[in-house]
Amino acid sequence: MASQVDMLFFTLLAMSVAVVVVIAGLIVYFGYKYRRRPENLVADQIQGSMRLEIAWSVIPLLIAMGIFVWGARLYFEMASPPAQARDVYVVAKQWMWEFQHQDGMREINALHVPLGEPVRLTMVSQDMIHSFFVPAFRVKQDVLPQRYTTAWFQATQPGTYHLFCAEYCGTLHSGMVGDVVVMAPQDFQTWSSQGDAETPAEAGEHLFAQFGCINCHKADNSGRGPALAGVFGRTVTFADGTTTVADENYIRESILNPDAHVVKGYEPIMPSFQGQLNEDQLLQLLAYIKSLGAKQP
Repeated sequence: MASQVDMLFFTLLAMSVAVVVVIAGLIVYFGYKYRRRPENLVADQIQGSMRLEIAWSVIPLLIAMGIFVWGARLYFEMASPPAQARDVYVVAKQWMWEFQHQDGMREINALHVPLGEPVRLTMVSQDMIHSFFVPAFRVKQDVLPQRYTTAWFQATQPGTYHLFCAEYCGTLHSGMVGDVVVMAPQDFQTWSSQGDAETPAEAGEHLFAQFGCINCHKADNSGRGPALAGVFGRTVTFADGTTTVADENYIRESILNPDAHVVKGYEPIMPSFQGQLNEDQLLQLLAYIKSLGAKQP
């Protein structure tokens, strides 16, 4: 998105400079032309022009609305990761960045990504507000405690790019830095094949069994809770008649505060797992539940 962001920015900058130059020039010109002189001590009164009034009201309005539409379309594109993007889970904490790839590879303060492939970041903070900022990609997104935020990018040139925290987060805020390393696809494949850790979805499946979730959320829908296969991204109806789309934050809330929204047809009997799961484990459970949806025809 960097080239599109730059194009919008420099267009606004050029328009602002043009307006300043025109206005400043007219001030100087009119100041000279209509200056006070002995033969013209009293200024002539000039009647206004309705056409001119309408023109300099309507034309700037149309320009402003055009810029608004341009910026809005770019914003929505930046806020909507491609469906087939590579998932990376991010936990921010004082004062480091922790990354886990969908194949299980873990990194601290470094993020390796393949060239030309969209990458979707699902991010959460373990303590306070941080901000994921890669200036070269024109990507900046706040990372919040107790809530998931997402960002995405698609690197177009190989290299190593600076990663910063752009939100003051305590004493060592300035040291919360890292790198995004963009690699050729074959090099990235070689790098990622070096790890043998279990994937986030696999770890989430183990947690799902360890905490007894499998006893209530049965695949055949015979348990005391709803089946979770295919639930991610689906519209869920609650007991009070309201609905929502089952996204990352809904899954998180359902684990930590299940009584907040009870699914229609089920009783509020699920216990809260607040304090029993850390942010890494919550992301692993999320990855597992999302993988159940991916298995559906």
